[in-house]
Amino acid sequence: MPGAAPRRRPTMTQVARAAGVSVMTVSYAYSRPDRVSPEALVKVREAAGRVGYPGPHPGARSLRRGRAGSVGVVLGEHLSYAFDDPQAARFLAGVADVCASHGLGLMLLPITGAPADVDRVAEAAVDGFVVWTTADDDPVVDAVAATGLPAVVHGGPRREDLFFVAIDDQAAARAVAAEAFATARRPAVLSFPLDRARIPGIRWGPSPEEATFRVTRQRLRGMRDAWQDFGGDWSQMQVVICASNSTTEAEQRAAELLAGPDAPDAVAAMSDELALGVLRAAAHLSRRIPGDLAITGWDDTSQAGPAGLTTIAQSLRDQGAHCARLALDETPDHPYKPDWTLIRRESTSGVTG
Repeated sequence: MPGAAPRRRPTMTQVARAAGVSVMTVSYAYSRPDRVSPEALVKVREAAGRVGYPGPHPGARSLRRGRAGSVGVVLGEHLSYAFDDPQAARFLAGVADVCASHGLGLMLLPITGAPADVDRVAEAAVDGFVVWTTADDDPVVDAVAATGLPAVVHGGPRREDLFFVAIDDQAAARAVAAEAFATARRPAVLSFPLDRARIPGIRWGPSPEEATFRVTRQRLRGMRDAWQDFGGDWSQMQVVICASNSTTEAEQRAAELLAGPDAPDAVAAMSDELALGVLRAAAHLSRRIPGDLAITGWDDTSQAGPAGLTTIAQSLRDQGAHCARLALDETPDHPYKPDWTLIRRESTSGVTG
């Protein structure tokens, strides 16, 4: 009928529901039928006929011919995050470098938290996957593994069946927090979200094990270790949890924190963006840095140097390039262990004990 909306293509999720099997079983039925029982295959094919599912997208079928012509990057964030976040942009630039050298495209697969995320991964026409940091319980990691394609996770979660790339976040966090906490009496931590719910707030000494994001967990462990090294009581540590890696959000939370009765004299932030928000709030309140407030960040972004921010430097571009090579099933000639460096600047006193 003229003007009628086009019929939406049925998905693997609908087939799985009609067949009474998992989405991964449906995916295997088309991509790896040898891994599915004959009975399950029959169920999937019959259910596909009932819902009108024609099979994987033609682009995905090209995988069986040997090459799809692109690398898929699974973002545990909204799509604009890839362009707004400096760390993500650096990492993706490294992935893009390798794609360009191989004449391949780059496909970004944002994760929304909806069931369609699994379909998006299962039907992606790519030669391999790079998973940007996500939570331990994110189902897209299982979906990536189920494709049987080469795949690597950056930052976390860490799994035996997937390649993994990350610095030693716990050791780096311990080092940079020691700079922040060296002369502190009332330190605080400005943290990434603990889990996929991304609920902001203030916690006193939360257990790092509560965090289902591996990066958050490891950095909390390191910051706890640093404070305990100075004889501090972690249960008395204010941990301000941000919903996103946003300078604006960090500034708002820091303004409230610094004006409150428990105002800290040191803040260890889990990123330069969060630390820069603290610096802005401190400037508005005429706090001297580091005399009244010591501050540290993470990643040594382009703004960290001019701001005089003590931070952790790492090459996310190199890590992105290495992840892309692993996603293309290229075995490195030697083990790759990304390193990190503590960069001391004017935002801390430089005293480490």
